[in-house]
Amino acid sequence: MITFQSINVPLPELDRAAVEAWVVEVAASYGRRVGEIAYVFVDDEEILRVNRQFLQHDYYTDIITFGDASSHTLNGDLIISLDTVRTNAEALGVSYDSELRRVVIHGVLHLCGLNDKGPGERELMEAAENRALALIRF
Repeated sequence: MITFQSINVPLPELDRAAVEAWVVEVAASYGRRVGEIAYVFVDDEEILRVNRQFLQHDYYTDIITFGDASSHTLNGDLIISLDTVRTNAEALGVSYDSELRRVVIHGVLHLCGLNDKGPGERELMEAAENRALALIRF
């Protein structure tokens, strides 16, 4: 089950059923199934607070993923800053909607066990994001 919540921002306009079907398809491509995933959309100040409190990081980010990548079933909380998504979209010269989709699936890929901090991992994550984005039917 996938839920969508917001703190300090309106929920983005997403076809929730289509997002859920997409996430299930991407998870299955990694041999995983979807358990309980909560998307929580926030503003920059809230993601900074979460980043400081739980990760001891003092910076803004587009997404923070909390979950267990070792399980066959994906369970986790995906905290997404819509402010940073918008800023990144403008900086990258892409639409807000396409950047939001990328971030939405980025967290799922973390739950599937992919990382993006070590040597070569960023490139692997970007390739995985592109494969997942190619599956979108909405």
